[in-house]
Amino acid sequence: MQFDMKPSKILVTGSSGMIGTRLCEELLARNYHVTGFDLKPNRWISKVNERTVIGDLRDPSSLGAMSGNWDVVVHLAGNARVYELVVNPVLARESLQMVMNVLEFMRLRKLPKIIYASSREVYGNRYRIRCSENASAHVEDCESPYAASKLGGEAMIHAYHHCYGLNYIILRFSNVYGRYDNSDRVIPLFIKLARGNKEAVIYGKRKLLDFTYIDDAVEGIIKAIERFERAGNDVFNIASGEAVSLVHVARLIKKYMPANNNIIMADNRTGEVVRFAADITKAKRKLAYKPKTGIELGIQKTIKWYAQMK
Repeated sequence: MQFDMKPSKILVTGSSGMIGTRLCEELLARNYHVTGFDLKPNRWISKVNERTVIGDLRDPSSLGAMSGNWDVVVHLAGNARVYELVVNPVLARESLQMVMNVLEFMRLRKLPKIIYASSREVYGNRYRIRCSENASAHVEDCESPYAASKLGGEAMIHAYHHCYGLNYIILRFSNVYGRYDNSDRVIPLFIKLARGNKEAVIYGKRKLLDFTYIDDAVEGIIKAIERFERAGNDVFNIASGEAVSLVHVARLIKKYMPANNNIIMADNRTGEVVRFAADITKAKRKLAYKPKTGIELGIQKTIKWYAQMK
């Protein structure tokens, strides 16, 4: 069996974020040459921070100040909270500007390959819960400025592929959770609330989502790096492949904390996807992607990590 040649030099934007931190950590453990780029230093891992260039991707000159060459650019940076972009849609414009600035940097430096972190939000609220990449995302499915920014980023990457020969892999992630996350995403938020025995509000009693443990998400990126030659210029879902309710997630957190806080039901919020499970058949076939951590074990691991962060 023929295997792809291993790229050695990787540039990771958003390297101080949750996925970026874990990705850089794992790439370094596998002897890749890693350069991080982020607006902030990495607070979690000193080895990653030592390799992090501080800069603002909203500034088109920021990347250009770097010297070096890379085999693959993994673009993770962006404004990542769906509802925050509903409240302040200017953040979506910023995310699009970041994509454009990265693509121009790559075009001018003649960097050949990009892996782009997109989102299951691009599918919108479809009538079917399980979505494959063949169910192409459409502009009319955009429920939020966040979804529009991700879909716009995908479109710009396709344009650079056709016009300038840029090779790409687009990964559509779904509700990544785990360590290195101090945000108010739903799982870290529910853990914080449970720790303080404060009520947790669930926006959507029937909301079903596909939660992806951080190690599975990172393994999907590394598989894309390693198999780029045979899997390039394609789109993949990176997720667990199973939908679970937010109510179930909240109850698991109560169970394993343990906690006695109340769970309160509220209406769905504007701009949020209500029901989603990823079809990961193509990622399994072309990337040899195999998620290993189900929601119950993932919640236990996540709670354990947050307990160490007290």
